[in-house]
Amino acid sequence: MERKSVERELKQRIQTGKIRREDVTRRLAELAFGKANDCVRLALEDEPRLDKLDLSLLSEVKRNDKGTVEIKLIDRLQALEQLATVADGEQTDMDDFLKALQGGGEE
Repeated sequence: MERKSVERELKQRIQTGKIRREDVTRRLAELAFGKANDCVRLALEDEPRLDKLDLSLLSEVKRNDKGTVEIKLIDRLQALEQLATVADGEQTDMDDFLKALQGGGEE
């Protein structure tokens, strides 16, 4: 699915109440405190079982022609900041939230 269509779908689900504040809080906590073990397993194993791996923290993976693997994880600090904002009961801006989930917004 294209990134813009995912953003539209998320916004629509939030507006219609299909995604609740509790869902957002739970997911942000999973991102902020999740383990990266499966992401490392993906990089190190020759034939990992993708259906058995939790790659929710994975933002990007690159493998060059020499076999070197580079993995990039989501920005946990941004997830923690968003989680703190939600936990404090403040309104979060949806665009900032989506940027944090996508690993963007670096300044």
